Amino acid sequence: MLCGSAEVKKHVQQRLKMLTFQHPNKLAKLFELQMATTKAAGSHDSFTYWVDVHAPVGPDQKAYVKYLATMFSVIAKKVMVKWSMTQNLTFKEQLDAGIRYFDLRVSSKPGEAGNEIYFIHGLFGHKVCDGLLEINSFLSRHRKEVVFLDFNHYYAMGPEHHVYLINMLQEVFGSKLCHNCAVESITLDYLWQKKHQVIVFYHHPSAQGIPVMWPGNKIPAPWANTTEPDKLTQFLETTLKERAKQGSFHVSQAILTPRVNTVAKGLVWGLRNYLVEKNLPTIISWVEAQRPGVDGVNIITSDFVELTDFANIVIKLNNLLLSEQGRKPR
Repeated sequence: MLCGSAEVKKHVQQRLKMLTFQHPNKLAKLFELQMATTKAAGSHDSFTYWVDVHAPVGPDQKAYVKYLATMFSVIAKKVMVKWSMTQNLTFKEQLDAGIRYFDLRVSSKPGEAGNEIYFIHGLFGHKVCDGLLEINSFLSRHRKEVVFLDFNHYYAMGPEHHVYLINMLQEVFGSKLCHNCAVESITLDYLWQKKHQVIVFYHHPSAQGIPVMWPGNKIPAPWANTTEPDKLTQFLETTLKERAKQGSFHVSQAILTPRVNTVAKGLVWGLRNYLVEKNLPTIISWVEAQRPGVDGVNIITSDFVELTDFANIVIKLNNLLLSEQGRKPR
């Protein structure tokens, strides 16, 4: 973990410089633009900076993985840690570095009394409540910051678990939660006037009819499911062209997904060393080449966001959007 590291401080300083030296008139225009057209940086499996090797393997895993973890507990879980962790930075460190979209997968612990919910990606992570409190603490100190929380996978959760989680979200964030409304109405100006800082997407019928829970169809996140960077960038281009012109945000998942044979070949190296680092230049080149517009990128997610200047690269794409707006006839 890079807690308090020079890398994190560098990201924060660069982000502050970028915002400070932008022209004030341009910044004013940015605040008026629909957030579905502005650019935001996100993290994939945002919570995986810590996983519990002492807990059972999660219910999101296939039967053969659970079997291997049972038979070869210590060795199997060490391998799983290397391939389950997609981030090194805590929520606070990600927020400090400019990340504003969080990809969240949650689960109960089968056999555990009560309705406690945990983050999950192969192995269990922190309690969801702890992560939400960490995010809320940051937002309380930075009243003009806005985050997207995308709860898109649920495991071992019955109706009572969903009620517990939805109530938790409302209790932790309170009036910071933005009501579900037309995506086109969401601008920074609108959110600041309403004092809203959190948009929660809840991909489950349990949230229907709850005003502050946005449906999952308002934030599609197409998944390439490939280990090849060229196929990934081709997929990202294709899905951007197919992006809805209105009515939703859009997530471009700039991530590579290991297959069983990938894990077998890179068993001791893990996701970061075997798959992510060597392919980052291709992925980042694609991000840097993006352009604004209704067919353009909106939210882009990445693994190990600290490995490059990822958040700033994405945020700086807003300069192109502002330039384009400035060229439009009045």
